[in-house]
Amino acid sequence: MAEPRVAIAYDCFFPINSGGGERVYRRIAELFTEQGSEVDYVTRGQWDGAAPQATFSVIPVWRGAIYDGTGTRTPTSAVKFAVALFRHFRAQRGAYDLVIVSALPVLNVFAVQLALAGSKAFVVTDWLEVWGWRQWRAYSGALMGTVASMLQFLAIRLGDLHTVNSDFTGSRIRGYRQRATPVTLGLVDLVGTARDATTKRGDEPYLIFIGRHIADKRLIDLLPALREARTQISNLRLVIVGSGPESAAVAARVTDLGLDDAVSLVGRVSDDDLHSLLAGAHALVNPSRREGFGLVVAEAAAVATPSVVVAGSDNAAAELVHNGINGVVATSVQAPELAAAIVTVVNAGEPLRESTQAWFVTERTASGLSRSIDRILDAYRSAKTR
Repeated sequence: MAEPRVAIAYDCFFPINSGGGERVYRRIAELFTEQGSEVDYVTRGQWDGAAPQATFSVIPVWRGAIYDGTGTRTPTSAVKFAVALFRHFRAQRGAYDLVIVSALPVLNVFAVQLALAGSKAFVVTDWLEVWGWRQWRAYSGALMGTVASMLQFLAIRLGDLHTVNSDFTGSRIRGYRQRATPVTLGLVDLVGTARDATTKRGDEPYLIFIGRHIADKRLIDLLPALREARTQISNLRLVIVGSGPESAAVAARVTDLGLDDAVSLVGRVSDDDLHSLLAGAHALVNPSRREGFGLVVAEAAAVATPSVVVAGSDNAAAELVHNGINGVVATSVQAPELAAAIVTVVNAGEPLRESTQAWFVTERTASGLSRSIDRILDAYRSAKTR
């Protein structure tokens, strides 16, 4: 059987957008290309002139902003991109054998499924996250949250195959669609082996936070925990990488807590600087309440830096961290609990960094995205031979 013609539909594109989802979809496109497929990455235009260079075709179908001032996706942008997807796939009904569509936002699924209804295309819906009704209401308000929750319920019942980034998201898919057999994507190998990874660290311990400064990341909640941890490790510092709608509030909170000398807000940095900062840290701290995967945990482990994450029903990053092996899962984001986890990791020293590095090497071999692509292709070929 010939290699399928593939399309990937998502409104962000790496490296213009630097999140984990963008990296996953780009790598999927590259892997299909390496296996001999023609691939179109159908996305949002965010550049002037020629499309970004890639080993596959990058097709912009709509141009516009997708976030409001607080970093929340806007319903208007979701509708406009979905309409653009519908038009593209309707016009290209016979062009694709296999379509992978991101369910973020969920309207993408309806647009692609409607456009391809009656065609022979095999549709894979990829779920970075699956939220409960209360979480949708908290994120989008009572009305829009209820509508989004209902749309999610319906969208899960569409498509020929589901892919997910974590086992708990797969469990939620099966809760909505009992006969679903979602493929959990192996993502650790998105992180390359570090060129100069070492378990040695400097005498001045510091933590590192990497991510957008938005409410769900709970960066502000990390600051009281840092102050409490410093009562036991007096010279402990924090380096904050990234920016976002909460950056000003974070800076103000740093001053309020008297942490100006202990916290560095460095904004966005180059890849080389980020590598150096991460490789020198005594711990990555990611107090986020929700992560679809938590790729930054793997990036930290690649340079022997253990992680501190916070347990939560929507935090897949907690699945990656094993207490005493590659970090610690804090029981809550409250300062005493988060500080205790931080102190445990920092005081564990080099033995924990050695086991973190060993964990990464094992996981990178065992949990590869290329194997997940093979499973998707197996499902596609099985469907074609029925």
